[in-house]
Amino acid sequence: MAAREKPETVQIDGRRLRVSNLGKVLYPETGTTKAEVLGYLAEIAPVMVPHTAGRPATRKRWPDGVGTEAQPGEFFFIKDVEAGAPTWVVRGDIEHSGGPKTYPVVDDAATLAWLGQVAALEVHVPQWRFGSDGRPRHPDRIVLDLDPGPGVGLPECAEVARLVRPLLQGMGLEPMPVTSGSKGLHLYAGLDGSHTSDDISAVAHELARALEADHPDLVVSDMKKTLRQGKVLLDWSQNNSSKTTIAPYSLRGRSRPTVAAPRTWEELDDPELRHLEFHEVLELVERRGDPMAGIYGRDALSRYSSMRDPERTPEPVPDPLERGGRASVSNAFVIQEHHATRLHWDLRLAHGGVLVSWAIPKNIPTDGTNHLAVHTEDHPMEYLTFSGTIPAGEYGGGEMSIWDTGTYEVEKWREGREVIVTLTGQDDGGLAGPDGPGQVAKIALIQTGGRDGGEERNWLCHLMEGSRVGRTVAPRRDTAEHGGRGRAGSADGSRGVQRAPAGDGRKAAGSRDGDQRAPMTAITGDRRDLSPDLDWSLEMKWDGVRAIVLIEGEHVRLISRNGNDTTHLYPELGEIHRCLAGAESAVLDGEIVALDDSGRPDFGHLQQRFNLTHASEIARARRAAPVHLMLFDVLEVDGASTVGETYDRRREILREHLDLKADTRVAIPEAFDGDLDAAMEASRQWGLEGVVAKRRDSRYAVGRRSRAWVKIKHTLTHEAVVIGFRPGQGNREGAVGSLLLAVPDQDGTLHYAGRVGTGFTHDEAVRWRREMEGRSRKQAPVEDVPRPDARDARWVLPDQVAEVELGAWTRDGRMRHPRWKGWRPDKAPTDVEPRPPASGDGSDFSRVRTTKKA
Repeated sequence: MAAREKPETVQIDGRRLRVSNLGKVLYPETGTTKAEVLGYLAEIAPVMVPHTAGRPATRKRWPDGVGTEAQPGEFFFIKDVEAGAPTWVVRGDIEHSGGPKTYPVVDDAATLAWLGQVAALEVHVPQWRFGSDGRPRHPDRIVLDLDPGPGVGLPECAEVARLVRPLLQGMGLEPMPVTSGSKGLHLYAGLDGSHTSDDISAVAHELARALEADHPDLVVSDMKKTLRQGKVLLDWSQNNSSKTTIAPYSLRGRSRPTVAAPRTWEELDDPELRHLEFHEVLELVERRGDPMAGIYGRDALSRYSSMRDPERTPEPVPDPLERGGRASVSNAFVIQEHHATRLHWDLRLAHGGVLVSWAIPKNIPTDGTNHLAVHTEDHPMEYLTFSGTIPAGEYGGGEMSIWDTGTYEVEKWREGREVIVTLTGQDDGGLAGPDGPGQVAKIALIQTGGRDGGEERNWLCHLMEGSRVGRTVAPRRDTAEHGGRGRAGSADGSRGVQRAPAGDGRKAAGSRDGDQRAPMTAITGDRRDLSPDLDWSLEMKWDGVRAIVLIEGEHVRLISRNGNDTTHLYPELGEIHRCLAGAESAVLDGEIVALDDSGRPDFGHLQQRFNLTHASEIARARRAAPVHLMLFDVLEVDGASTVGETYDRRREILREHLDLKADTRVAIPEAFDGDLDAAMEASRQWGLEGVVAKRRDSRYAVGRRSRAWVKIKHTLTHEAVVIGFRPGQGNREGAVGSLLLAVPDQDGTLHYAGRVGTGFTHDEAVRWRREMEGRSRKQAPVEDVPRPDARDARWVLPDQVAEVELGAWTRDGRMRHPRWKGWRPDKAPTDVEPRPPASGDGSDFSRVRTTKKA
């Protein structure tokens, strides 16, 4: 955007915004102008908006620029939305002690541009989002602020981040680091939305205390500045519902235009780690995408999912464990004619990654009269193309058809209060009025029930002056292709919904790849989930990434579980069409795996293939970590669907149409011929994750998690010799903070295996310390204890054995995420089994993929 002094009006995503003073310098030290700031915000919007959308934004504004280090510019902090803000900026109300305040919600690129225009350089948001009813949801992420005290800096923050990571992973969370652009680091992890802000704050506080207890010389959890010299403050308090954190990808009001930049863990290991400026962040995002993409859970759909059984209804029921950002299509709508107990029309507007929905008994009004609109539960984006029959007895049972669909523009959106939008439907849709095709309808939805005892679900729907809605078009009666997922309208199934170009890594909303061919997924369970009255097939669980494989002649496409085209990431799989025998096209289901030196799937190797964009990077990764494709199901052959066939028949079809000799990278792993115990033992011996049990009589449930598939994973346990402890700090003062463990190698020599600090009570820790004081020794019983762990260790005689549960073994023989299970007084140190070898034992890949029996 070139700098111009004359004010002008620009259009951004259909929104009109007046911009001025584009040549004003906002960062004097670098000469960065407002035009350049607006240019950055326009480019970064696709990855920044998913982290700000739905959240009330507080801002720091520098109207006259940030100044210099010697003379900082004046700024002010603002919460309420400005009186001069465009009407299309989404708003939300928060109750404060002095009354409600109305905040802007940064839901799109146009709102980001408006913030840049008013020099609101810093955007701060909480860890929760507004619901479509205008109320705060539970938080969908946890954040830890690593703030360096005097005498320490970013390297120490990175060290603490690496200490925090396994603790969060042990809780089932995968943290992602963000260099804050100011002093320290932030760690984010996605949540499923099932806990309150108070719950998450308490967990974060306890985690900070535990880390302080284990690393008192490096970490402090108390906010007092006098305690922070030479330490990193692990600030847990920003999980409070009233607190905010600088948004990922937001600019900072420093002397230089630095950014709160999401980073990879590999980048965090760089000895030259530093804060990045906006042009560097743009280059980084272009090269490897957003490391934080998809960290958020889908808690907005919890009510929807709780009201539907995916085994009974053809409606889309997304996996609640799926992680994903907001959908790329944010201005789509659908109106569905619903012949339930009472005929009504369902209006659904894409907003906040879901479809905000109202049931309108009399449909959109055709004149100035007001119609009742009942606000219902949010629906998944997949519902944009749904039509079919919901079985009797199920929620909403009856026939549903698409009456009209298309796009909408926002004039006003106040969460849970008021929505004014202009709908543009199909030329032959229900909105088409007497003036011919292209007719639009501008409607207002106004909440009327109040929040102090009234019926808050009741809204009214009003047709704004100048709009006309027709009733001349017969309602659509589209039948879903696979179990009721309809594709109404155009040949490609888009029905007016914007589509992403093929191969760019984005999901095309309403597209066949992202909907009709979505993979079936398994529940996580155990042997109790396998009914003895049914026949089950046992397959090995591969440690890779799921892929739907589309073969059309010589063209191959790989679609990820969340609908992204990942073909370009795995060029060595581009020739697998040669395996297709007796058919021109097919849709297959499988797993992409990378193998270690011993021929075992290694997810660590596979991670090298993620988030690459440049051909040179992909080529290097291909050489370092080549992949194989493990195929285990088929959805379609030559256009004929096979999803209605049984599991056994689909496996026959798969084998009939694949010639594995044509490409050695492709395999069809055989089902295990034996019982569950034998299969699990074989899986353990081969170093795999576990077993997937599949009902032999089951059909393929497209895009759904089904109890017909059950994944059963290993829980690793191992005995270890206790060689010492680290004293507890803080709330564990006077007790054991963590126990230091050792495990013998194949020759019986003890080696350090890590430390365990969770799974036991405070009373136990106090008692153990008293007991261990009488068994102390001066020197460590083993020679390979890392210096950080040995720094304040108290050594004991290596004569007691314990049992711990762990996530995995690292390559250097350390336990990942160990958790205390108990003492083993029945075991002597000589009874402890050796730790697994650091490298493989020579297991052959071809044997694993074809063997039936252990």
